[in-house]
Amino acid sequence: MTFNRRHFLAGTAALALPWAAPASAQGWPARPIRLIAPYGAGGSNDILTRVLGDDLSRRLGQAIVVENKAGAGTRIANDFVAKAAPDGYTLLHAAAPIAIGEALYKDLPYNVHKSFAPIASTAIAPLFLVVNAAAPYKTVQDFIAHIKANPKGATFGSPGAGSAPHLTAELLLRAAGAKGIVVQYRGDAPAYTELLAGRIDATLTAISTAIPHVQAGKLRVLGVANEERSPLYPDAPTLREQGLASVVGYGWYGMMAPAGTPADIVERLGGAINAAIADPEVRRKAEAAGLQLRGGTAAAFSTFITAETQKWAQIIQAANITAE
Repeated sequence: MTFNRRHFLAGTAALALPWAAPASAQGWPARPIRLIAPYGAGGSNDILTRVLGDDLSRRLGQAIVVENKAGAGTRIANDFVAKAAPDGYTLLHAAAPIAIGEALYKDLPYNVHKSFAPIASTAIAPLFLVVNAAAPYKTVQDFIAHIKANPKGATFGSPGAGSAPHLTAELLLRAAGAKGIVVQYRGDAPAYTELLAGRIDATLTAISTAIPHVQAGKLRVLGVANEERSPLYPDAPTLREQGLASVVGYGWYGMMAPAGTPADIVERLGGAINAAIADPEVRRKAEAAGLQLRGGTAAAFSTFITAETQKWAQIIQAANITAE
C-alpha cells in the first residue's frame, strides 16, 4: 500500500478541526437567543432584562426573546438554564438569590459554581437604610445608640426571608453589636405600611420606592449599604462612612450561560453587554428602575459570586435563617 502524505494530512486536519473550534461557536448567533428572567413582568429585573435584550439584539444582529420564568426564589429559572444546551442560545439574567440558595436549600438541582458560566455583572439594586421621619435619630450612629439603649433592640421590616434586605439587616445588627429582629412581610408594601405607622424601626429598601415618602417628609434616609455612595441618591452616606465598615449588601443582577458554553461566545457576549451598559439610554432606563449599572469581566463576576456565596452563608448560619 502506497503512503499518501497529502491524504494523511487532510484526514488528520479533518479530525482535529472540531476540537479546535466547537461547531456552536461558528457563525454564532445564527438564530434567536432566549434570555431568561427569574422574576415576573414589571419588576426591576424584568425591566433591565428587556432593555438589555433590545440593545443586545442590535449589537448581535439577532432577536433576543425574553422569557419570564418566575417563582421559587429564582430557582425555576436557574434550573432551566443550568439544564439548557451550552450553545449560547439560552442565557440567564441571574439575580442575587442564586448565590445564597445553597445555604438556604438542600438538594438544589444545580450548583452556582459548576452549572453556569458567568458572563458579566449588569447592575446592583442599592439598599438604603430608611426610618420614620418622626424618629429621634438622624444618623446611623444615633440609630445604633438608640437601639442599643432599647432592651428589645431594633425591629427591621423585610420583603421576605433570605432576601437581600433581610440578610443585610442581619449583617448590620451583628456589625453594630445590637439586638434586633427582622420581621418578614410579603413584599415591600406591607413593610412600608408598618414603617410609616411607626410599628417597626427601619427597613433597607430601593430608593425608588422610598423617595416619594422621603419627599413627603414621612421617611428619612440614614445611609446606603454600598461600597461607595450611589449616584441614585448621592446625599446618603454609606454605612461604611458611618462606622459600619463591613456592612455592604444589595440586590444584584448579572448575565450567565450554561456551563460549557464556548469561551469565544462568552467573550463576545461580555463585550456586547459592557457596550450596552455604557450606553446613556440604557443607563437612564436602569436608573429609573432604581438600578445602578456595573459591567466588568467574566472573571470579575465569577469572583464576586464566590464572595457573595461565602459572605451570606456565614450570615445565614449565624442568624439561623431558614427558607420559608
